[in-house]
Amino acid sequence: MTDFKTLIAADKGQKARTIQILDVFNFEDWLKDQPDSVRSLVTAYKFVANPESYLLLPVTGGKVDKDSSEQGDFTVVAGVRNHKAMEPWDLVKLGGKLPEGQYRLAGASAKDGLFGWLIPQHQFERYKEIENKQGPSVLLVKDEIAQVDEAVRQAEATALVRDMVNTPAADMGPDKLEDIVEKLSETHDADLKVTRGDTLEKNFPMIHGVGKAAMREHAPRLIELKWGKSDHPKIAIIGKGVTFDSGGLSMKSPAGMLIMKKDMGGAAHAIALAKLVMEAKLPVQLHLLIPAVENSVDGNALRPGDVLNSRQGLTVEIGNTDAEGRLVLGDALTLAGEDEPELMIDFATLTGAARIALGPDLPALFCNDDDMAAGLLESGDEQDDPLWRMPLWSRYEYRLKSAIADTNNVATGSFAGCITAALFLEKFVPGDVAWAHFDTYAWRPASKSGRPKGGEALGLRASWAYLKKRYAG
Repeated sequence: MTDFKTLIAADKGQKARTIQILDVFNFEDWLKDQPDSVRSLVTAYKFVANPESYLLLPVTGGKVDKDSSEQGDFTVVAGVRNHKAMEPWDLVKLGGKLPEGQYRLAGASAKDGLFGWLIPQHQFERYKEIENKQGPSVLLVKDEIAQVDEAVRQAEATALVRDMVNTPAADMGPDKLEDIVEKLSETHDADLKVTRGDTLEKNFPMIHGVGKAAMREHAPRLIELKWGKSDHPKIAIIGKGVTFDSGGLSMKSPAGMLIMKKDMGGAAHAIALAKLVMEAKLPVQLHLLIPAVENSVDGNALRPGDVLNSRQGLTVEIGNTDAEGRLVLGDALTLAGEDEPELMIDFATLTGAARIALGPDLPALFCNDDDMAAGLLESGDEQDDPLWRMPLWSRYEYRLKSAIADTNNVATGSFAGCITAALFLEKFVPGDVAWAHFDTYAWRPASKSGRPKGGEALGLRASWAYLKKRYAG
């Protein structure tokens, strides 16, 4: 993985190029103060300091770079939304595009923009050598040095999600998820417990039911990590770890299966969030749960019409084997609730309905606690990692009714698919526990600056900012 720590350094007056930060409100005043040669270049390139725009200007000794003789061969002028209050993605185009070298900001503090400087310099290179790879761009900081560790942690966590999701299922099966959590537990001296294969059948029948068709090559498992001091408040983080989703006997189309390596994106988010919690030594007792399965086809595969028991005790009729994520999450949520945490968060690439409603960039947030929901939404806005709250509309519960079991795993009809999926999950959450469910896409279908097509962390920084605010003050 990219060594993000090398991309930010303390400013000790060393030689560096200057980045002048502007916005559309102070741009004209800045331009009037420049020599004719600079104004001509800026006008020719139609630069007006729009957000995520920048321009390289040759050093001429003019006002554009007062210390040009010491700071390099060119200077950079960059547009942001507000030069007085840097936002997380403001520097994303600079970190990924500027030529190799050292830079320092003028006209703004980098404090809240460090993440955006770091993350575009990471690329997924496991299977292909990147041609003409950009050399590292190093940002020199002074007063912001205290924020560097936090920015590095967020960049590492985001890169972890992206890399895990981008990795094909052949190299990211249930066993590989276990390996990743095991290494995390060793790093942070946490306790690890893994329940595998047919031993799941008695206590985690829904995880076993979904994963049993891949038993020979990719045995299902429930991966648990516990960390923290016993006198700290308990929190649980759960992630859907379906490492490949064929749809089971309710099989997806070839096009529908094409990116189903990403169906473990919920697990990637949960693991990355747990990593952030432990690295920052947040004063909590953490319980991480990853139900890891492959939804495959075999002679013993789960069938539409079958009835599964669950750890919670509810019986579940299978209306569709392609609605498997909610099944494995149900058993994991039940176990998490038995530990009586004060807060539970789950992440899942759960429904296409959420994407139809909100598109790929905006995770659907379901929450049974208004204060928690408000805090998550606020943190999402602050981190430019937005969320949208959807209703746990209990009047739709009738649509999950089964004639032969306590509930069906899918609703009748196609309406409100992400809501009925969340209502199914809610059946396995203790009513007195604050719970948030992220129905996230974990994928970017088209590239943006610093955000390449492929695996993506959506809702990760929002949830982390909320937990920090709640437990670290």
